[in-house]
Amino acid sequence: MNANKSIGWILRIGAVTSILLILFGMALLFVNNGGSNYTLTQITSHKSQLSTANISATEVIDGVFSLNGLSYIVLGLIVLIATPVIRVLYSVYFFGQKKDRLYVLITAIVLFDLLIAIFVIPFILKVL
Repeated sequence: MNANKSIGWILRIGAVTSILLILFGMALLFVNNGGSNYTLTQITSHKSQLSTANISATEVIDGVFSLNGLSYIVLGLIVLIATPVIRVLYSVYFFGQKKDRLYVLITAIVLFDLLIAIFVIPFILKVL
């Protein structure tokens, strides 16, 4: 399989998995009238205090096992965010296999930028 087809499959699988997780989480929210000790009214309120910044990784993992709708939605968002990162990781691997140092360097810089944007900048903004 060539690189373009592999990348296409990575993006499709990531997007479809994300959509399915979010839809399943939404269905659970409606069936259970909320999740994570929030009612559906509290979740949908424009004054809601609910934020993904308030949900820890352990809460998401525990919530997935207990069929918590919010946890599935957050997991779907994590998969959606991780999809382009996985795509760039695959590109670094692919160019490394081809021994194309220039493109390994370029895609490694893109990967570094993505990781900074995902992990460092939100932390800095939270501190400020």
